[in-house]
Amino acid sequence: MSEKSGIITFKGNPMTLLGPELKVGDAAPEFTVVDNALAPTTLASYAGKVKIISAVPSLDTPVCDTETRRFNQEAANLPGDVVVLTISQDLPFAQKRWCGAAGIDKVVTLSDYRERSFGLAYGVLIKELLLLTRAVFVLDAADKIRYIQIVPEVTAEPDYAAAIVAAKALL
Repeated sequence: MSEKSGIITFKGNPMTLLGPELKVGDAAPEFTVVDNALAPTTLASYAGKVKIISAVPSLDTPVCDTETRRFNQEAANLPGDVVVLTISQDLPFAQKRWCGAAGIDKVVTLSDYRERSFGLAYGVLIKELLLLTRAVFVLDAADKIRYIQIVPEVTAEPDYAAAIVAAKALL
């Protein structure tokens, strides 16, 4: 398992990421996560769609809450061939409860708690916390990575506009 340091901090403290360092142009790795009904979900579940994948540490934190609400608003203005996935280590029950309370109806929340498959495949699992770091990936309909932002400070928000522009450019 490869380890990467010097890429992110959490509240100013350096953290280590586990997994590969993906690049724009790479084929997106397959992963298996769990949806809110505990059903296995994979990258192939969204075949043929442009995907905005937002990795967050936990929906029960202020920045992740803000980020997911913002992507939910943005998703309302995107065509049906774009899907916004928010992946965290939160249990599916907590994700479902949070989405209901927050009125999230456009973003699909998925849990990586079972296998950490997404975090390890995309190189965004924080070794010290076993949470996902804040990151955004945009994949084209053929599952090639077209945009990546690993947010340097986990408690900061991503560049929403850049991710939306990257996704719209693929339509």
